[in-house]
Amino acid sequence: MVHTGTRPRTESSYLYCASGEPTMWSGQTVTVVLMTYNERDSIRSVIEGFEATGVVDEVLVVNNNAREGTSEEVAKTGAREVFETTQGYGHAIRRGLLEASSELIVLAEPDGTFLPSDIIKLLAYSDDCDLVLGTRTTNELIWEGANMGFFLRWGNWAVAKLVEMLFNTSHLSDIGCTYRLIRRDAAEMFAENMRIGLSHAGPEMLMLAISNRSRFVEVPVNYLPRVGKSSVTGSQVKAFFLGLRMIALIFSFRFGQR
Repeated sequence: MVHTGTRPRTESSYLYCASGEPTMWSGQTVTVVLMTYNERDSIRSVIEGFEATGVVDEVLVVNNNAREGTSEEVAKTGAREVFETTQGYGHAIRRGLLEASSELIVLAEPDGTFLPSDIIKLLAYSDDCDLVLGTRTTNELIWEGANMGFFLRWGNWAVAKLVEMLFNTSHLSDIGCTYRLIRRDAAEMFAENMRIGLSHAGPEMLMLAISNRSRFVEVPVNYLPRVGKSSVTGSQVKAFFLGLRMIALIFSFRFGQR
């Protein structure tokens, strides 16, 4: 069951340094974690985009056996790079959660599909929730050319609604969005309990949040065309079988098989 947050708000969400530029958020440091495998051509601009928001204290890149030349692109920025040699999106997430140094941790893709400026939407709910989830299914925020056609959009919506129904949660509309904010205590819980190393690690985090009565909310984010082709959602067949794994995972949590 999801319950209402009680953390007090500050008068202003921003703190300002001597130059007048915003730093941190509500007095809390912010780390953006980017898991990378095949994003060499976009990762530098994504890092620079997050750095330009003025609210990010650290960008952490988790190199998950990434394409040759990726480290050279990261080195041109202020980001810190760590290496996770065990292949899989879930393994990279867990490494990022363990390595991140801030009170607020934002997970995102370095493939250009998310707007760095949308981090403000996630941060706006960080006082109230342990987990803030993005959703890519708001029609007005799906950019032309984005990989969110009928099959992916309504498939993500349907599985999200399955979770909402089975667990009686608050509103959910996108099971697969990887743009999310996690508070430090929730991140430590996820890192300790995550078992899935592949692409359905994101839904596992949601299941763990529900099981631990963590507070969460979903907010709409922009969804842009990807730079390059995704190794998962670039194929409808792979996306279909990924959806089946997500559904099996959800039922395993609901009926105590986890």
